[in-house]
Amino acid sequence: MSNLVEHARRELEILGEDKATIEGYLKVVKAFSDMGHSGGSASIAIPIVNSLLQFENLKPLTNNPSEWEDRSEMSGYPLWQNKRNPKYFSTDGGTSMWNVNELRLTNTERVV
Repeated sequence: MSNLVEHARRELEILGEDKATIEGYLKVVKAFSDMGHSGGSASIAIPIVNSLLQFENLKPLTNNPSEWEDRSEMSGYPLWQNKRNPKYFSTDGGTSMWNVNELRLTNTERVV
């Protein structure tokens, strides 16, 4: 077993995770370890894997209609959601967009 997998096991046990959860995490850590990254390449791969696991885009989003899901019927007004990063919405099919996690509304503001 790799040093990385052993490290992960030890840390998860210290955290107090149950056996099934630990084994699940270790599958992911082992898969990453099996890729054979060195310190240098791992430092490049980890942010990419992190972004992918969070449904984030790796290249900039575009206004290509194939990237956008029409949510107008569900919302009751023109609204599209990005397929590559579902945190992004648009009211004009992707020409302009916003990340819902970055909205800072006061109690008197609302999104329409």
